[in-house]
Amino acid sequence: MNIQHTQLAAGKWQSLSFLEQMANVGSEVERSIKWKDKGNIEYFKLAFGRAIELLDLTIEDKKNVHRLRELLRVREALADYFLFDNVYGSSKKKWQNYFYFFNFAARKNT
Repeated sequence: MNIQHTQLAAGKWQSLSFLEQMANVGSEVERSIKWKDKGNIEYFKLAFGRAIELLDLTIEDKKNVHRLRELLRVREALADYFLFDNVYGSSKKKWQNYFYFFNFAARKNT
């Protein structure tokens, strides 16, 4: 796998709060939605790859061990929505709403 966030993968990601981590994941999910809607598959794949990479870093962060169930479900549902048959019935609005709260909370806590 080609790591796009090398500094974050090297340990900087763990210095961010859970809210900041999820807000950053949400930014990449938002970019994925935007590029998919515009029909730019190349940029969509890059943005979605970054979203999954950041989510994987969040999953690997030891401080989030008690959140693994939610994080793994988010990963599964994102893959289902963007790449498979959307059996969970996700929508871009639902994903935007889900990540909006992390963004709001992260800004409020800084």
